[in-house]
Amino acid sequence: MPKTRASDPSRSPPDAAAQFDAIVQLPFGFVGIRTAGDLIQEILFLSDSVQCKAASTASAQRAVDQLIAYCASGAAIDMPLAISGTEFQQRVWREIRRIPRGETRSYGAIARQLDSAARAVGQACGDNRLPLAIPCHRVVSASGIGGFAHHRGGSYERVKRWLLLHEACDGFSLSEPA
Repeated sequence: MPKTRASDPSRSPPDAAAQFDAIVQLPFGFVGIRTAGDLIQEILFLSDSVQCKAASTASAQRAVDQLIAYCASGAAIDMPLAISGTEFQQRVWREIRRIPRGETRSYGAIARQLDSAARAVGQACGDNRLPLAIPCHRVVSASGIGGFAHHRGGSYERVKRWLLLHEACDGFSLSEPA
């Protein structure tokens, strides 16, 4: 059974607006943003049942502006992040941030760089609470698109495909898999 978290687009928190410093609608769906002072603490994918919420902090507004610019023109996302995770997760996330726009890496390739296992890299990708800023969508399986945020298929795969196509990553399209 897949993990169910607040970031599961099919199940947004009951009072999502109260839990986020901003909620913005992007071309692929709604995204909630949480801040901690000047840092972005979380970027979560939400269901279509939520409504936009104006940014309640300056840092949330900067994040909203950057995400909109990224979706509109491909502008780089460069915001101060509150990165929290195990030492291994942080090593994986540093490697992911090094993947240039328009390119992908396999879970296995990152695992070899870190002297680890592809499954462990996939777990760290799924635990990333700052997708888009830490572009885990650029990590794919050796045989296809792979999972996204501890999910396979459905709305998460559509988001991952949209992001890869938006970034002009070779070999991916918006069409649904056969």
